Amino acid sequence: MSRRRKSIHRSILPDPRFNSTLITELVGVVLKEGKKTIAERIVYTALEEMNKKISGSESIMDKFHLCLENIKPHVEVKTRRVGGANYQVPIEVAPDRAKALALRWLLMAARKRNEQNMALRLAAELVAAKNNEGGAVRKKIDTHKMAEANKAFAHFRW
Repeated sequence: MSRRRKSIHRSILPDPRFNSTLITELVGVVLKEGKKTIAERIVYTALEEMNKKISGSESIMDKFHLCLENIKPHVEVKTRRVGGANYQVPIEVAPDRAKALALRWLLMAARKRNEQNMALRLAAELVAAKNNEGGAVRKKIDTHKMAEANKAFAHFRW
């Protein structure tokens, strides 16, 4: 992180199918070795599979947003060095960072699953997130527990 000036946030173009910048960000996270069409195919197939598995009259995007809300962290810990000792200080997570962490954790948990292909893994992880289960939600819970355990050091926040 530069100390000189603020970083410039580029605007993200929405994806063509759902007209959502969030799906574009998910495609960017899934992307490997610059193969964007494959990443898009994985994401779109995963969203369709998730829509089949989760019952309800909501749209695919509403279901996806609900899954992502269950993964987004509210607090995290950051290491601060104070007087020669390192402390894990709990801090609130900004909305953009919460979204980025949620997408990253979702993909990491999906890659560890045992389904046949990546689209099915991602869909299964989204369904698990909808039910407050799965690796990504577990990561969020662990992060919250760590922040709760280090609440005593909250006064070192600046």
